[in-house]
Amino acid sequence: MSALSERIKNISESATLEMTRKSRELKSQGKNVINLSIGEPDFNTPENIKDAAKEAINANQTHYTPVSGILELRKAIAEKLKNDNQLDFTYQQVVVSNGAKQSIANALLCLVNPGDEVIVPAPFWVSYPEMVKLAEGKFVEIKSTIKTEFKITPDQLEAAITPKTKIFMINSPNNPSGTVYNREDLEGLAKVLEKHKHVYIISDEIYEYINYSGKHESIAQFPGIKDRVIVVNGVSKGFAMTGWRIGYMAAPLDIAQACDTLQGQITSGASSISQLASLRAVRTVPATSKELNEMIAKFKERRDLVLEKLKSIPGILPNNPDGAFYVFPNVSHYFGKSNDTETIRNDVDFCFYLLDKALVALVPGSAFGNPNCVRISYATSNENLEEALNRMKKALADLS
Repeated sequence: MSALSERIKNISESATLEMTRKSRELKSQGKNVINLSIGEPDFNTPENIKDAAKEAINANQTHYTPVSGILELRKAIAEKLKNDNQLDFTYQQVVVSNGAKQSIANALLCLVNPGDEVIVPAPFWVSYPEMVKLAEGKFVEIKSTIKTEFKITPDQLEAAITPKTKIFMINSPNNPSGTVYNREDLEGLAKVLEKHKHVYIISDEIYEYINYSGKHESIAQFPGIKDRVIVVNGVSKGFAMTGWRIGYMAAPLDIAQACDTLQGQITSGASSISQLASLRAVRTVPATSKELNEMIAKFKERRDLVLEKLKSIPGILPNNPDGAFYVFPNVSHYFGKSNDTETIRNDVDFCFYLLDKALVALVPGSAFGNPNCVRISYATSNENLEEALNRMKKALADLS
């Protein structure tokens, strides 16, 4: 009889972490695996941000921090939201956490009661459903397709809302599709949500800066719902600071205070050194950041390379992402095809076939709510991308 709780037995390992682990195992055996499953920039943290961390260490700023974060950082985040996003939050409404993932988990655990419904457009980040399970909520997904650029419509949202709906969660730019909701898209959803006063909104904006379509738009900008929106962001993606583990939320005051209470009993405040480095990042003016703009330009170049290569593979139908660093192509053309020894039945088989035959690691789309697709991360060099996609094309040509 297992001693493990039902809570932990009911959640699944992250598919992205699973594929990363399997690719590392093959690499440890000396195999030349190209990992296109990982969700982090392959760039280094900008020098001025690293300098801020060194200065903090030398100044012995190495002690416990307030649970909600260092006051100076919380004030800087409120200023950033005002200057960059035209959103009015006070520093008292800001909570700094150990990554944006903790910020989302905090919000869910503070809002969701057993049986409450959390609506999320599919495709969605792999951790969303598992976090809802931990909060004992019911995960409700709204399907989208490549034909709609993986966007949902206001009518779909309206149809999904019930008296039990507690939260609508949106992620733009989106992981895994790279889809970016523009102002018009968000306004349509906001008009629906304005009618349903019992529904809170979590807006995951962690990929804000990796946006090729123009100005980032937040659903928190609309007056009719702004008092029910929890904005989640952080420094990991935009400033190549994944290992520093700093995310934050800006929320209605009572929710921010509740998250402070929860976090105080689980992790307390985030690393003092990471927070002081993040202060330098948050104060960065995006338009003047050479490193940020070079990174975005490089990601766009890689996106175009990947799309060009994918279009040369028969049967692959890629989307055209406007943000993040992923492509989410439909690969269902290969379901049912086989070589002499194995048959591709679904997206999982497709990924394991490519890992085995081409030594290329992808993530099955079923982990993100769309089993017809796979996620390809282009957070790696042009040379790796060219080689990986050439290998994929060759391996898939053996199927019939």
